[in-house]
Amino acid sequence: MLTHAQIWLAIDRLAARAELSPSGLAKKAGLDPTTFNKSKRITPDGRARWPSTESVAKSLAATGTTLDQFVALISDAVRPPTEAVPLIGFADAGGDGYFDEGGFPTDKGWDEIPFPAIEDEHVYALEVSGDALLPAYRDGTIIIVSPAAPVRRGDRVVVKSRIGEVFAKELKRKTAKTVELKSLNPDEGDRTLATEDVLWVARIVWASQ
Repeated sequence: MLTHAQIWLAIDRLAARAELSPSGLAKKAGLDPTTFNKSKRITPDGRARWPSTESVAKSLAATGTTLDQFVALISDAVRPPTEAVPLIGFADAGGDGYFDEGGFPTDKGWDEIPFPAIEDEHVYALEVSGDALLPAYRDGTIIIVSPAAPVRRGDRVVVKSRIGEVFAKELKRKTAKTVELKSLNPDEGDRTLATEDVLWVARIVWASQ
């Protein structure tokens, strides 16, 4: 059975063999240039997104590649490129010095975990402890946060307030004056913060489950 990682690895290797980037391959195949971007491989709620059969077929046609040759690009011995991602406990994220004012991780006190290469160089990981984020995230879940990812209504986000709170919520609405947040735990109430009381909002792009 082919895995999500294997299929995307084969697409990356198909692009490289044609001396193209993933976006270049998409253009050559007549697709939207972002079709094969790494940011499109995981849905906003952390689920694996697979390439469509049509997009694969068009890519094979554009590069003159047969299906057998495409399958040959998949190897259990080869893994997608990985990089070290900064990691701290979610409970520690409100401490001083872990983030700069823009919400990017600093060099202070972070551990590291390997994670498939992602387009945001400032991406970081938080490890959930306890049951406060159930049922969305259980104890031990690793959530990957991308400060550079666009944030839209319905996204799960990490928010830091000016008084140092760091919490995970779902973005309900953001206006010039307020940020409305829906709790991930039904036992906790929703929150509305004045925009000036929010330091930053960053999108959760993946979670281990």
